[in-house]
Amino acid sequence: MPATDVFSLDVLRDYLLIGAALFALGMLGFLSRRNLIVMFLSAEMMLQGTALSLVAFGRYHGNWTGQVFTIMILTVAACEASIALALIVILYNRRSSLDVTLWQDIREEGVAATPTSVVAEEAEPIEAIPGPESYPNLTPAGVEPAHPVQPWIVTRD
Repeated sequence: MPATDVFSLDVLRDYLLIGAALFALGMLGFLSRRNLIVMFLSAEMMLQGTALSLVAFGRYHGNWTGQVFTIMILTVAACEASIALALIVILYNRRSSLDVTLWQDIREEGVAATPTSVVAEEAEPIEAIPGPESYPNLTPAGVEPAHPVQPWIVTRD
């Protein structure tokens, strides 16, 4: 007896509801938060909601179009994540905060900036970090660190 794969309209509706909920939660998080990391995570959640809907439509119609578009979405999401990480590192080193209201100087020309009094009141507090920028000191490649004792060498009597 062959196995039947029934992907009915009710199952499609459930997948689309979950995809719409993911997209709506992502949009809500993107529009309501000012932390850059949370904004990028919310954008990823919106992409995943869209991908789930595309896969559901592809399965319902019995073709691979939804899966192919989802692979494209995942590729774009990976590129976005790498660019987001680079932006977060650079902007955090400049302002010591991830609050997007503090970055008024990177606006396009002709766009009015928010008054600094409003920005200062709404922005998260900046903690002063003493000293210059510091990065962790890693052991250079090829140099073996000193071992105080070699416990893995066991001598037999």
